[in-house]
Amino acid sequence: MTAQDSATRPTRIAVEAAETPGTTAHGSRRTGTLLAALGVTAFSLTFPATAWGLEGIGPWSLVTLRGVLSALIAAGCLLALRVPVPDRRHWAGLAVVGAGVVVGFPLLTTLALQTSTTAHAAVVVGLLPLTTAVFSALRTGARPSRAFWTAALAGAAAVIAFTVQQSGGALTTADLYLFGALLICAAGYTEGGRLAREMPGWQVIGWGLILCLPLNAVGACVALQHESFQLTGHSTAGLLYSAIGSQFLGLVVWYRGMAAIGVPKASQLQLAQPLLTLVWSVFLLGEHLTVAAPLTAAAALVCIAVTQRARG
Repeated sequence: MTAQDSATRPTRIAVEAAETPGTTAHGSRRTGTLLAALGVTAFSLTFPATAWGLEGIGPWSLVTLRGVLSALIAAGCLLALRVPVPDRRHWAGLAVVGAGVVVGFPLLTTLALQTSTTAHAAVVVGLLPLTTAVFSALRTGARPSRAFWTAALAGAAAVIAFTVQQSGGALTTADLYLFGALLICAAGYTEGGRLAREMPGWQVIGWGLILCLPLNAVGACVALQHESFQLTGHSTAGLLYSAIGSQFLGLVVWYRGMAAIGVPKASQLQLAQPLLTLVWSVFLLGEHLTVAAPLTAAAALVCIAVTQRARG
């Protein structure tokens, strides 16, 4: 290598790095989409796992125990990696995350699943992407395009029509729980996605879980004295999955995905979640799928593709 080559090499490296920001950004978006999709897959098993858990564990005990187990795992990870305590300005947002995705959504959907099938409860998930996008627009000032909103509304309508048809079109008392869960979870997703831009996604859910640990611990002590508690194969698997797979690992990759591609676009991937839930319900709960499932799946996937390509 000549002296001239040595002198010009740093310049060439700098020029090459400057010429590839689009590739880096594209890779980041692709990784973010993959992470969000993994989160959706993990969430799609939540309702079947909850149904299994309810076979031997009371609803309040199931919700509080999953919160305690998830918080202990999160605390262990945070301590092992010596993660510093978040800044004071982050605690209000973490409280919203805790109220929405750690306590509110699990509790309300578990109460609903006592009298509702997983197919009927999936209407919450069908509405959640659109509600999250609305919360995001109000909270963060995001302004998705008209094509984005059109595709989001069409996808939500298709999923809602499917889930309502699957439940026979009859509204139950569980609907109040489901709609409440929808609103509070959308707020938690939006705030968590915003915080995940300032700290790693796993720390967002980790601190949210720890913040709710005292409430869940007290709740578990009270609930276990008044509800049945029987650890069968199904109830144990349901409790462990809802605590580890859904409430911790699923939210870790979900928040990282939202931080990479934005809350509105990431939320639209959840249009596929009700259909995945129904597939798992066939294999795990013995429920039956109608021929409307593949048609709705195709419509939802088309809407997802449009929203992912639409410019905000």
